[in-house]
Amino acid sequence: MVKKLINDAGDVVGEALDGLTRTCAGIARLAGSTTAVRADVDEVRAAGQVTLLSGGGAGHEPAHAGYVGPGMLTAAVAGEVFTSPSVDAVLDGIRAVASPAGVLLIVKNYTGDRLNFGLAAELARAEGIDVATVVVGDDVALAAEAGAGRRGLAGTVLVHKVAGATAATGAKLDKVAAAAQRAADAVGTMGVALSPCTVPAAGQPGFMLDVDEIEWGLGIHGEPGVERADLRSAAAVAQRLVEAIADDRGIGAGQRVAVLANGLGATPPMELSIVADAAARCLTDRGIVVARIWAGNFLTALDMSGCSISVLPVDDALLAALDAPTSAPAWPQTVTAVEPAVRQAPPASDGVAGTLNGDDPVRRALEAAAETLISARDELTELDREVGDGDMGISLARGAAAVLAECPAYPGDAGPAAVLRAASATVRRSVGGTSGPLYAVLLLRAAASLEEGGDWATAFRAAVAGVCEVGGADVGDRTMVDALAPAAETFSARLPYSSGRQALTEAAEAAATGAAATADIRARLGRSSYLGDRVLGRPDPGAEAVARWLAAVAHTLDG
Repeated sequence: MVKKLINDAGDVVGEALDGLTRTCAGIARLAGSTTAVRADVDEVRAAGQVTLLSGGGAGHEPAHAGYVGPGMLTAAVAGEVFTSPSVDAVLDGIRAVASPAGVLLIVKNYTGDRLNFGLAAELARAEGIDVATVVVGDDVALAAEAGAGRRGLAGTVLVHKVAGATAATGAKLDKVAAAAQRAADAVGTMGVALSPCTVPAAGQPGFMLDVDEIEWGLGIHGEPGVERADLRSAAAVAQRLVEAIADDRGIGAGQRVAVLANGLGATPPMELSIVADAAARCLTDRGIVVARIWAGNFLTALDMSGCSISVLPVDDALLAALDAPTSAPAWPQTVTAVEPAVRQAPPASDGVAGTLNGDDPVRRALEAAAETLISARDELTELDREVGDGDMGISLARGAAAVLAECPAYPGDAGPAAVLRAASATVRRSVGGTSGPLYAVLLLRAAASLEEGGDWATAFRAAVAGVCEVGGADVGDRTMVDALAPAAETFSARLPYSSGRQALTEAAEAAATGAAATADIRARLGRSSYLGDRVLGRPDPGAEAVARWLAAVAHTLDG
């Protein structure tokens, strides 16, 4: 049993947000969601200000809800722990803060965040909302061209501050976005871990370290870093982090900088102060002027012990933005509230109605896939923990449970395409991370193909093409596509010469072969791409999940 001060692992995000709204009178919770929003958002919009929305997976407290307030964010949407919020959650957040002046999304560079925030932005624009996006990738431990690109780390907090101060002046959307992008492009961050963290729902650490080991260049989701080494002094740690950032960002003698010495959740304030002092001394020794420096927990990784350092080169304009007043609690001032504040969420724009018969083949297939993903939850979680951050099995099981609960009300009378569209909406609402938008697109593209008169083989190929397009993956990249693509091709090739059931069985076998082959592939995309050869010998969990549910569908429809 994991030892944490929680009630139920499934309730931690909402209960933590309720606790925040109790202590911070200026922050409300968007009803029915885990989104924090300024209580005075109506006044902000009426004043014609650009509004700012950020967020991501929970577990990084005080980010991101702690930066909601005048002078910083207008709202922050949280997913489950270390899992990006779903498309619909982000879209609800955009609607809640939509201003005539426009909305700026500040997104950390993780595949799930970019997909979910990006698709939500597209949907919001279709509704007439002016949305701009700034992506932060400040992790200097990774080469800019490596894997899925540089991750967004604690430097994102400085971007929030600069953007918030600029928006508070009444600047237009393009000016606010430009200021935020300037900070995002300039800031550099690198971290080190002394211990792993434990996701409440997983119940065990994401990796293990001996007492005399540390991990250099880790992310913020409990995944291992880029290098393991012996424990060093605070001064030696600060020197390596500072030098890596300064060299990467080209920060030289005479330049002024702002510095963030950030704790990862379990680092005592004493140690953070020592690190901050060591970082300042190292920068000064290089002739760099430390104009501003802060130490504390700004963007954490649950209970991980360690720190990161962020360095932002500044001029008078950036310093003014960093010094501008804000009442966002994590900057950190707080005002006590007696009761949690709640703000009603905008009504949902989509829904499903009707009755889908229990013997309908599409319902049987959906239920078989869902039941398999639920039963495989722990195995997929363990596999993902070895090569990623350990949340995929949990996320897929959550979405599968939602499909099982909602599929009886899908519009079966309207045909298979309508059922698949309804299932896509369920997945969109219930699954965050990378899996949510990819499975939503898989179902959506299949539905569109059927509506255009295509058969199931054509729909399968269209669905896989949609996943490739949205996720940017292809066969050989060590993703779910390595199981989906051969299955779709096999199904199309065999269907003219055998029964649909036989073709589906052979497609499932092709998916299993493709999934197994990923054990010999270095990842190009997703969080596994950060681990290099360390993923070899283990199949990709996304591909393994596809192989399992496709086999279940084939078995069910063959009966």
